[in-house]
Amino acid sequence: MATTGVVDIKTNTKGIRTITMNRPEVHNAFDDNQVQRLIQAFESAATDNNVRVVVLAGAGKSFSAGGDIDYMRRMGENSYEQNLADGGQLAQLMKSLNNLPKPTIARVQGATMGGGVGLVCCCDYAIGSPRARFATSEVKLGVLPATIAPYVVATIGEKAARRMFMSGQPVSDEQAVALGILSDVVPEEKLDSAVEALADTLVKNGPDAVRLAKQLTFDVSHRPVSEELIAATVRLIADVRDSDEGREGLNAFLQKRPPNWTEE
Repeated sequence: MATTGVVDIKTNTKGIRTITMNRPEVHNAFDDNQVQRLIQAFESAATDNNVRVVVLAGAGKSFSAGGDIDYMRRMGENSYEQNLADGGQLAQLMKSLNNLPKPTIARVQGATMGGGVGLVCCCDYAIGSPRARFATSEVKLGVLPATIAPYVVATIGEKAARRMFMSGQPVSDEQAVALGILSDVVPEEKLDSAVEALADTLVKNGPDAVRLAKQLTFDVSHRPVSEELIAATVRLIADVRDSDEGREGLNAFLQKRPPNWTEE
């Protein structure tokens, strides 16, 4: 176990790394220091070959309340140049999680506000409890959810994002599933086991294939089905079939044995 300030990091023997925002006294709200710690945690997980799956969690009653009060007070006193720099750090935080080349799972309980909604939308999966609530309430303060907008819109769609951004009203757990913010809702007492079961499923898949599958969705999203795109996907399938992992996976299937990347 390694602990970095107010971000706790644990990695089990299966390669499942849990990154926990550990500021329960402020509902895991983040300031500029916490943003830096999270960026470092995500970048470390991205480059660590022992990490197969990343779980993002929040300690206490809430997942994340978004911006810390003192942090927001300082932002209100910032110069334009300081706000540009601060916005750049928030944007880097979201990008580093969204583009992390391994499966990511958000473990969501309680309130999830503003930037916390962005973090959930940047994860590949999000499992929540019935207490989970989501709101982009920035408009109530006269500001905008600008840096999280690309990821929220990609998750829930343009029309739903318009309504969420303009109203600032909370979204329930059931609504969050319908919108695609949450992939599943389970009873609070089963939240940890549900996250663990999903992570265990993911680590049984070929690590290179999982990484490439995630990148594939980025590469084909919002692109027309052109001859160029078709040719790229044909090259990709040929490349992975010819890879060590692809050959091992096929041979393991034909020989009715576990592939060499599993613990079995």
